[in-house]
This record gives sequence, C-alpha cells and structure tokens, in this order.
Amino acid sequence: MQAHNYAVISLTKERKSQRLVARVSKTHKKLFQRAAALEGRTVATFVIAHALEAAEQLIGKRETIRLNAEQSRRFAEVLLAPPRAVPSALRKAHSEYRKRVVKT
Repeated sequence: MQAHNYAVISLTKERKSQRLVARVSKTHKKLFQRAAALEGRTVATFVIAHALEAAEQLIGKRETIRLNAEQSRRFAEVLLAPPRAVPSALRKAHSEYRKRVVKT
C-alpha cells in the first residue's frame, strides 16, 4: 500500500492544468470503482496512477536496449573503432542533396 501512496504524492506535486476524458462501459466503470475502493483511492486517482505506471513501463521497454555480453562487446568495439572512409557515391549524393534541398 505504501508504494501507491508515494505515486499519489508525486502526482500532486506538478500543477494539474490538463484534462483527460475517457468514455468507458458501465462494466468497466464498475470494475474501476471496485479496484479503486480496494486501494482506498478515488477512481480518478486509481486510473491515473495505474495508467502512469503502465506508460512508464511501456516507454522503458521500448527505449531500453538490452544486449548480452557478446552483443555489448561488439557494440563497444564498433563505437570505439576509427571511422571508415565515406564511399564516393555517398559523398556525391550528399553534395547533390545539399545543392537541391539545403539552401545556404
């Protein structure tokens, strides 16, 4: 129960100026009310806290790259290796792009 209390406290520190509205079925609303009551929260606080938790987890999973030891070693080697020479076709394409797209 304490972990949820901390989430609510951190939610209230930032000024709330935005509105979030959602239409739900009667069944879903009753489910949210029941779950919120079990945690001793309002429905709004319950929904916000759990939506925030889900959003943070999803973003964390999508923005974190997990590598095993071999992948990590290879990644570091590539980062630390001297740069390769740029192929002439790529240099030419870059030059053409700058002439046509980037107005200097």
